[in-house]
Amino acid sequence: MIIEDQTAVVEFLASPEAHRGEPVEKIETHASIVFLSGRQAWKLKRAVRYDYLDFSTADRRRAMCEAELRLNQRTAPSLYRRVVAVTREAGGGLALGGAGTPVDWVIEMSRFDQAELFDRLAARQELGVELMPPLAAAIARLHAVAARRTDHGGHAGMTWVVEGNEADCASQPAGVFDADGCRRVATDARAQIERRRGLLESRREAGFVRECHGDLHLRNIVRLHGVPTLFDGVEFNDEISCVDVMYDLAFLLMDLWRRRLPAHANAVLNGYLAETADVGALALLPLFLSCRAAVRAKTGAAAAALQADPERRAEPLRSAREYLAMAEALLHPPPARLVAIGGLSGSGKSTLALALAPELGAVPGAIAVRSDELRKRLCGVGPFDRLGAEGYTRAVSERVYAAAFEQAARVVATGHTAIVDAVFARPEDRTAVERAAQHAGVPFAGLWLDARPEVLVRRVEQRHADVSDADTAVVRRQVAGDVGQVGWPRINAEAELAAMVIEAGDAMQRAASPRQGTSTAAPDSRPDRRSSSA
Repeated sequence: MIIEDQTAVVEFLASPEAHRGEPVEKIETHASIVFLSGRQAWKLKRAVRYDYLDFSTADRRRAMCEAELRLNQRTAPSLYRRVVAVTREAGGGLALGGAGTPVDWVIEMSRFDQAELFDRLAARQELGVELMPPLAAAIARLHAVAARRTDHGGHAGMTWVVEGNEADCASQPAGVFDADGCRRVATDARAQIERRRGLLESRREAGFVRECHGDLHLRNIVRLHGVPTLFDGVEFNDEISCVDVMYDLAFLLMDLWRRRLPAHANAVLNGYLAETADVGALALLPLFLSCRAAVRAKTGAAAAALQADPERRAEPLRSAREYLAMAEALLHPPPARLVAIGGLSGSGKSTLALALAPELGAVPGAIAVRSDELRKRLCGVGPFDRLGAEGYTRAVSERVYAAAFEQAARVVATGHTAIVDAVFARPEDRTAVERAAQHAGVPFAGLWLDARPEVLVRRVEQRHADVSDADTAVVRRQVAGDVGQVGWPRINAEAELAAMVIEAGDAMQRAASPRQGTSTAAPDSRPDRRSSSA
């Protein structure tokens, strides 16, 4: 609700006189007004108070401006400049940063091109998947420096989220949501919280609950000078921003998945895990994703209620109901499995793994375990640094395969699917990965990629900035070697990628026998396939 009359301040900031005569564009939300002029933006917090936000006094607004500046300079220092007073001057007029008495406060920011916002790029189908690894790295950097907050999160923090979602959904007028669906989402989420109580608490105690972004969706990310940049993090409510780092990431993953960008969501998750190695958090991801979808369901219903026109109300209401259905489906992911993709260098193992990953297992898809990346990590070099012969000895390779199987086992233990991408030229390595799946108690599928030697050579010659060190000499040695009897289904690696995906999918479906007790869910049964773009 509105507490104070800010009419005079708003009119002043909207006038060219406040900005050296330059024209002003105004952007309004329920909590703030942004005034765009020239290369600058001035953000005024509305004098409002809600149950989750208090900007009711000028002193409170100043404190929140300073908090927003501090938090967002972590990720966007070039955007967030300073906090400036709106002052009442001796003659009675208002000024920005004048010598008079402060009557309100604004954040001075650098203006950016609104067309570069990630939600707008996605709407124009211009959000390239190549932006996802640097985005994941930016999020990982934020989480690495974020202050630890053991006084929030954990079991109590997620219970607060679920109870809030349940109460807000139940408070909607009859017919907005299916009452039984609301109860199922809340009941199933509570069951997950109790099941994961130990993990939630151990992560809180270990410092994984931090002063995060809190509102990490596509509209709060911008491509700034070609770089994904996070902004507009939550400063007004610690319950929202001081959360488990994986719950912070889950908002973005859910947003991408809902917009039918599964490859993007999968790339962000894999990129984030490559930066953080936080594999244990995967066990909480179905709960976290569901809670994020339920939040969107209730806020969508609230937005629909503000529309007086029934036709304009229909779209946000339909979207809110789909979010609620998504929240329920996310709590019941398909079971984990372990997939291995083998073949000589240049056969396209990593390309196929990336194409298959979004369709396998729990949202947002399988976790890629790439032997080339593990080798570089174990040898203590960067992913694009070339290794000498010392990095490819039998002893090092045995360590790489052992590390790959260990990481895959950790992934499937959380309920997520793992794809191990390696040459697998030795029969004993193929046997070992199958045994790893048996030991973990999950179904296994192995795929072998076949291509003619000249195709393999041509492909490795065309590589640029690739983590693999394989060159033509390596390919020729591999071709001359003996891989033994390969019992895995063989995939034509010279075919188009779409055909390879279909062939691999058929092979994995055949591998999911009744003896193994499960199968991979068909892609069309997953939440994103039933939802339209948000």
